[in-house]
Amino acid sequence: MSGLDLPREPEHLLLGSIRLVNGLAALLAPAMSARRLGVDPEANPAPIYPLRMFGVRTVVLGAELLFGDDATRRRSARVGILIHASDTTAAALGGVRRQLPPRVAILLVGVSSLNTTLAVLGSRPPRRKRFLLSLPRRAAHVAWNVKRALT
Repeated sequence: MSGLDLPREPEHLLLGSIRLVNGLAALLAPAMSARRLGVDPEANPAPIYPLRMFGVRTVVLGAELLFGDDATRRRSARVGILIHASDTTAAALGGVRRQLPPRVAILLVGVSSLNTTLAVLGSRPPRRKRFLLSLPRRAAHVAWNVKRALT
């Protein structure tokens, strides 16, 4: 597989895209990301630096899912389970403790829960479906070899 091929698994494609979009937004437009979290970056610029750190991490993880080989994608998904589960917990605690506006907390818990689910699905071993779909081709190859051996 070349470096420009997109993953075949929908969970890798979807989670990689979500990570890339959110990471680039936090990295390149942290003030906009802060506003989406309910923070006025002009009045409180403190979130800008951690958002950029989050952005770099998230872009790298998204690129691994979109452009890495199968082993890299699965490793990134396994690491993502812990990352996204902790993001989900942090968002839920932020909402319960009223550190986040309720609408923002609900949105963050939802997105992080979706990301956790996609990471769990993406960390599974490759599907047997590919092997089963390749059986007719393998059978034809065996039949060709048998025919060649007999003639």
